[in-house]
Amino acid sequence: MGSPGGLLRIAPAVYLPALLYGIGQGAIAPVVALSARDLGAAVATAGLVVAAAGLGQVVGDIPAGALTTRIGERRAMLAATGLVSVALVACLLVPTVWGLAIAIFATGLAGAVWGLARQAYLSEAVPIELRARALSTLGGVQRIGSFIGPFLGAFAMKFLGTDGAYWVHLVAALLACVVLLSLQDIESVRRARASRPVVVQSTAAVIKEHLPVLRTLGVGALLVGAVRASRQVVIPLWAEHLGLDPQTTSLIFGVSGAVDMLLFYPAGSVMDRFGRKWVAVPSMAVLGLAHLLLPLTHSAPALTAVALLMGIGNGLGAGVIMTLGADASPSIGRAQFLGAFRLFADTGNGAGPLLIAAVTAVAGLAPAVLVMGLTGWAAATAMSRWIPPRPD
Repeated sequence: MGSPGGLLRIAPAVYLPALLYGIGQGAIAPVVALSARDLGAAVATAGLVVAAAGLGQVVGDIPAGALTTRIGERRAMLAATGLVSVALVACLLVPTVWGLAIAIFATGLAGAVWGLARQAYLSEAVPIELRARALSTLGGVQRIGSFIGPFLGAFAMKFLGTDGAYWVHLVAALLACVVLLSLQDIESVRRARASRPVVVQSTAAVIKEHLPVLRTLGVGALLVGAVRASRQVVIPLWAEHLGLDPQTTSLIFGVSGAVDMLLFYPAGSVMDRFGRKWVAVPSMAVLGLAHLLLPLTHSAPALTAVALLMGIGNGLGAGVIMTLGADASPSIGRAQFLGAFRLFADTGNGAGPLLIAAVTAVAGLAPAVLVMGLTGWAAATAMSRWIPPRPD
């Protein structure tokens, strides 16, 4: 598997389930708030229901690492599929807002297991010279799924109403499960290699041993997560500030996302050839610059240009956090370490929108966007300082 073609041999087992699961996640993303409103939730409460998925992801990161270590990647993903299936059925049936919130929280827990299990497998199974390409492709496939999902969900909703989106996710998750069951167990790679006894450490021991990495590079990952998540908030908010209609806003956001998707493999190739800094630092510098330019836009074309720049910055960093986590992860306790490392990035994903909301409430939207721009440059500085030399 020392050449890019070697990735093709594991692609069905690794990338097809991730694509299917990403399609499902993308299908329900636009409708959770609508479902909450249909159940009588106020706008603010509907926002909390949407945030429950991210909270579930954060809460689930460390337990996902422990679970994956205990039962293996494939079984962990099958268990997560069972959990998300129950949660999606609950989304279809629950009569209360808080019942929906609990179900959406459970989808976040399942998503944490899926993401970590895929990353842990690729971190171990793929040679170091292909690691960044393998993980950036994983990130790219997930983004493609999230891009396709809303369109499939919209089609299903023509016939089934809002419930159609949840059915898309349920069917996609079950298809991913079928793919996992029909293909060779990916853990056979590990068993074929294992000629020495496996040593198991507790999650707390793994985190304590690697705390120096987590409190430096992990904090950098948190900053990266915050800036990336803010992009999804500031574009529609600034479009509304300019008085653009929802259709135009969606088009601008979609074009930005399309550019984002195109860059995942080139980003991985640069990381493998020249080192992780060559992608991580420019990605955050460009994303930070785009945030700083956003308050200067006063028309749809100008906003589109800045949104494209944000897409380029975000796309340049495809897979970089997963790759850095894989580089830093130990051979013993790998999944547990990755769970802790992902916790930082996922916390940033949740903190970014909250920071925007807090600054906007105090000083207005433009200052909030500028704060996120400076956060992007802080992330670039952190990545430049704390990313270690290119791994051997």
